[in-house]
Amino acid sequence: MPVVQHDELHRFASECYQAMGVKDEAAELVADTLVQADLWGHQSHGVMRLFWYAARLQSGAMNGNAKPEPEPGIGAISTMDGQGGMGQIVAKAAMSHAIKLAKTHGIGAVAVRNSGHFGTAMYFTKMAAEADCVGFISTNASPAMAPWGGVEKGVGNNPWSWAAPAGSHPPMMLDVANTAVARGKLYLAEKRGEKIPDTWAIDAEGRATIDPAAGIDGTILPMAGHKGYAISVAMDMLSGVLSGSQFGRSVTGPYVPTGVSGVGHMVMAINIAVCRPLSEFNADMDRMIADLKATPRRDDVPEIYYPGELEAKSDLQLRQAGIELPEDTANELRDKARELGITAPF
Repeated sequence: MPVVQHDELHRFASECYQAMGVKDEAAELVADTLVQADLWGHQSHGVMRLFWYAARLQSGAMNGNAKPEPEPGIGAISTMDGQGGMGQIVAKAAMSHAIKLAKTHGIGAVAVRNSGHFGTAMYFTKMAAEADCVGFISTNASPAMAPWGGVEKGVGNNPWSWAAPAGSHPPMMLDVANTAVARGKLYLAEKRGEKIPDTWAIDAEGRATIDPAAGIDGTILPMAGHKGYAISVAMDMLSGVLSGSQFGRSVTGPYVPTGVSGVGHMVMAINIAVCRPLSEFNADMDRMIADLKATPRRDDVPEIYYPGELEAKSDLQLRQAGIELPEDTANELRDKARELGITAPF
């Protein structure tokens, strides 16, 4: 499998989007979100998705140069129309505005409609943590799992994320899809020719499967049984119904080249300094993490990690060692970039 340095991969992804008419700043942002997912060790949301988004750009289903602006709200609450733009562009604009509101009002919330798939949720909540806020983002998504007890897709995995400063440590970040796994992990397993655990998905007849293709055609299972289903429905209410966007079966995902997404988000930031001095918050975060790590461990566990720590370690390692791309992903990227007149650096 080829290994490529993160900066080369970023430049390559940005050039591909620019060749399709996406302006420099937007192309750089989307490229950064994809490469950052790879650096965090989440290849299911990395450059593997580059040309999934590209297909939607080329079909006109998505606007690569949308410029979403916040609409007038009341106090700390605002709304935003994503104008059918790339979800990454919309989510960054919404989080930037939520942080601005939080600095004025102590808390900021932006309900977003008419957006698209934005990739890794914690890319955006990390923005809040770096601005000394607690960040939250939720989104709805195209149907991936059945309502609890059903065998037909009707509910998205509807991910959500929290992030916060963590004292002397990299930010604490939680990024959760409400399915047993993100659907991208099935696509990644399919590309690698790997089987999946039989707890990830059921086939079209409702039977447990270890075949990722059968799971993609069937239904991904919710995490924690009925609890994952219920949380997903709540996130659809928060992201889609409250924002006035699409919800449930009406949302179109990034896996098909046509159809307006209609994705909605809820984006929030809480200004820590309004609740208590930031220095005290960070000192307590250090103490909380130290207490977690001091917990007696099972014999097979070398270390206890806080949420986001594994991603921070992966980022540090892969920035030095380079990112290893699955052969099928590398071949697809090479071939499709060649059609744009771009030579891949791997």
